[in-house]
Amino acid sequence: MKRILTLIIVALTIQLQAQITNLYDHDNGEDNNRVGHHEVINNPYLPNTLKATSPAHRERGINYFTNQVNVDGSGNNVLNDAANEPSIAVDPTNPNRMIIGWRQFDNINSDFRQAGYGYTLDGGETWTFPGVIDPGVFRSDPVLDADAEGNFYYNSLTNVGGYTCDVYIIEQGGVTWDDGTDARGGDKQWMVVDQTNGIGAGNIYSNWNESFTSCYPGFFTRSSDGGAYYEPCVEVAGSPHWGNLAVGPNGELYAPGTSGSGIMIAKSTTAQDPNSDVTWDFAQTVYLGGDLSFSVGPNPGGLLGQAWAATDKSGGENHGNVYMLASVNPSGSDPLDVMFARSTDGGATWEAPIKVNDDQSTSYWQWFATMSVAPNGRIDVVWLDTRDHPAGEQYYSSLYYAYSIDGGETFSENERLSDSFDPHVGWPQQQKMGDYFHMYSDDEYAHLAWANTLNGEQDVYYTRIDPNIQLANFEADNRTPFTIETVEFTDLSTGNPEAWEWQFTPGTITYVNGTTANSQNPKVTFDMPGYYAVQLTSLYDDGGSDMEIKTNYILAEEMLVPEADFIAHITEPTTLEFVNFTDLSINDPDTWLWNFIPETVSYMGGTDENSQNPKVRFDVPGYYTAELTASNAAGGDTEIKIDYILASLPEPNADFEADNTMPVVDEPVYFTDLTTFAPNA
Repeated sequence: MKRILTLIIVALTIQLQAQITNLYDHDNGEDNNRVGHHEVINNPYLPNTLKATSPAHRERGINYFTNQVNVDGSGNNVLNDAANEPSIAVDPTNPNRMIIGWRQFDNINSDFRQAGYGYTLDGGETWTFPGVIDPGVFRSDPVLDADAEGNFYYNSLTNVGGYTCDVYIIEQGGVTWDDGTDARGGDKQWMVVDQTNGIGAGNIYSNWNESFTSCYPGFFTRSSDGGAYYEPCVEVAGSPHWGNLAVGPNGELYAPGTSGSGIMIAKSTTAQDPNSDVTWDFAQTVYLGGDLSFSVGPNPGGLLGQAWAATDKSGGENHGNVYMLASVNPSGSDPLDVMFARSTDGGATWEAPIKVNDDQSTSYWQWFATMSVAPNGRIDVVWLDTRDHPAGEQYYSSLYYAYSIDGGETFSENERLSDSFDPHVGWPQQQKMGDYFHMYSDDEYAHLAWANTLNGEQDVYYTRIDPNIQLANFEADNRTPFTIETVEFTDLSTGNPEAWEWQFTPGTITYVNGTTANSQNPKVTFDMPGYYAVQLTSLYDDGGSDMEIKTNYILAEEMLVPEADFIAHITEPTTLEFVNFTDLSINDPDTWLWNFIPETVSYMGGTDENSQNPKVRFDVPGYYTAELTASNAAGGDTEIKIDYILASLPEPNADFEADNTMPVVDEPVYFTDLTTFAPNA
């Protein structure tokens, strides 16, 4: 009887699970991968009773450093716990202030997870883990971002009573989360905050897996009031899932992911307008040479990375480009490659994809590919790579990095940033190391939040990557100087060069102010007129060098002595009129000196004797000689116009008065002339 009862209970449980799956599987099997991978509560919460620690893992390389984030108050690693699936937000007003959220497993004997987080105020050198946001509440899929003012946002999934999300806020300068706001939501959500200065500035967007949504058939929401309220859910064209969200330079919104037709991207230009409904311009398939993978190889219980979109907001030649990147399963025996594609027309069409990982083998796994784009347009890419695995340990992985500075046409040589580690250790009753990493780029660094097992268990780390791009560049403060003017050149090379070699063609130049051809920022005069090519070679301490040549960069002109000349708009003014003098001198004077003989003049309208075009009143009638001396660094010239101005009194204005206007007969009346301007007849 007990056995029969047990079988009945098991059968009912299976039936209930099937009903739940059917409830969410609205695609009726067309896209079953998204219903086979979601967050569930399998175990109750277990505290960490071990209370043991070990040294936190820290590492420094030539152009990067890595520090563990989930540490105790003394900066040590906590044993017997796990942390994975991190997301990072960087304060754009203060890049030293950052925050990372993750899935926190207090005890690896239970897959019960909570919303962990840590913050730094010193650029990632040290981290503080105050504890989880909502103690004792199941939370997963952390996604963090910041707005342009430096407020932090933490989107956290829970499935207590259904799949919903809450967004918590830390205001600029703070380190404490508020109580959170219902943000609708669902499983595998993502969130982005609009940091542009358009009408969508500060908008918060979020989407998630259509199959596990709190508001079917919708799976996208928007907040246009700083996170106080999230609008009713709407659908996303093409139903993308397992991807991020990206905002373009004009506030347009991109939603990448995979779908029933493969990797794709949807675009909305209306989402930014708080007064408009969210509609989608198009949903476009993007060929990356394969699709996303999950539940295999190095991460058998999770994704092997999601789809990433990013845009170029540099204002340069690649401004507005849209990029997509993912770890995809290509045809043939190669399990995974990091593939990249770009669009130069706002996502409508896409160029052929290129492979970022530069290994030649077809047996290595390049997984958890992650991309971000710096404000200057540099594209940063990281991934986990098994190419360095020890013999017999095919899934041991290392962190790799590459960048592009030409809009994704080419990528740098791949750089290894960590030792190999075993992604199959430290599993907290889940056979995975989360589903994604997260990265943010500024003009100096890439800031990465990631997970690894370098400490023998799953932990969350921050790595700051200096691209160390060795690229020579310079600018001049004046590209059209005169031959006697000094031009200052400023070195703009990246990668911290230690020496410089300048060359000018033709070589008719003179270094001045103590500078030489090996100065970082030389000062130069060009001795002969004409075009000059300028070449800078920047030399680096690792033996590397880079050369920048700018042809016809300088056009030097010979400075000639001015030839002074002028004109007056009237030459016979009255003593009440202003005369406008106009400088007609040639050869680029830069100083002027006016003189009038006699000197009985007044400068009017804020002008004076050194004005280029003065206004003058001649106060006494008579002839005046006008002189102008026009000068520049090459010398001066004086133009004298004798008796050029004849000033006169205005015509008389006749008037008079009588001492008695009502005299008697024969009484004398005396008249007085009141005419102005000295009549003589």
